[in-house]
Amino acid sequence: MKLIAIALLAAGFARPAGDPQGLYIWKSAELKAFSKNLAPKINDKKVATQDLDKYGNYRFMVAHREGPGEAEYHALDADIFVVQSGAATLVYGGEMVDAKTTAPNEMRGPSIKGGMEKPIAAGDIVSIPAKMPHQVKLAAGKEFTYFVVKVTQ
Repeated sequence: MKLIAIALLAAGFARPAGDPQGLYIWKSAELKAFSKNLAPKINDKKVATQDLDKYGNYRFMVAHREGPGEAEYHALDADIFVVQSGAATLVYGGEMVDAKTTAPNEMRGPSIKGGMEKPIAAGDIVSIPAKMPHQVKLAAGKEFTYFVVKVTQ
């Protein structure tokens, strides 16, 4: 009984009273701070990510890049990018080169052959359906930060 009371008390601190489950608001200042906060966490692939929250069949994360990303393929997840800062080139479609399975329903590879290229920059919103290879490329010395909504289909 004590454990239930403690769990209920902790749950009360999880979100303000009155906010329904699944309601999230990330303020502009929070989103702008991600590139600064993630920059020191860049890995050997020149990317740092942070999971934010999830609800039902969608989840939220933010990514900061200081170099080109790998080509990606998600069999079940659509990606929606909201570009916060910087500029990059989105490569999509085509065929992944030397793709390797990295997790169930997920593949990565060094590049895409025969894909289309589109420039993307701060303020842009990009929707990438499941099963579409895609890659974010950056020019040397550039940075790129984007908010991601992953929707499992």
